[in-house]
Amino acid sequence: MINALESEGVAVPSGFATTSHAYWRFVDGNSIRDKIAALVKEWRQDRETLSETGRAIRSLFTRGIWPDDIASAIKAAYREMSAKAGIKDLSVAVRSSATAEDLPEASFAGQQESFLNVSGENAVLDACRRCYASLFTDRAISYRQTQGFDHLMVAFSCGVQ
Repeated sequence: MINALESEGVAVPSGFATTSHAYWRFVDGNSIRDKIAALVKEWRQDRETLSETGRAIRSLFTRGIWPDDIASAIKAAYREMSAKAGIKDLSVAVRSSATAEDLPEASFAGQQESFLNVSGENAVLDACRRCYASLFTDRAISYRQTQGFDHLMVAFSCGVQ
């Protein structure tokens, strides 16, 4: 579809996306999965502990280390985007996309965060980490819990454009 639009002269922004596989590699490479399960299990289903739980889980992501091959792939894709635009450190948007956003029985759209005006390879990696972390905002945790969704069954992708 994008090629058809481009051939008709429609301006289509360049970009790339991380995969849900990259998300799970990040999660498992940083031993986050079991920690999330334990933190959610300890949550007492009240507002005060929700905030503590969310903060603790988000911290696991923001402090996480990228698997080398995934970090290299993201950096290479960003460099290629920048080169095509003729700008050394192109300013991009890093957008969140969870696998459970548009289900018929629940709407998760808009619960995760996106980041604008991100420039530089390391800043893109950091923004992707923060997108991953936003899967565990207080509202997202509460909504999944209310809807009966397993927190560890939702995967994530980042769109960079």
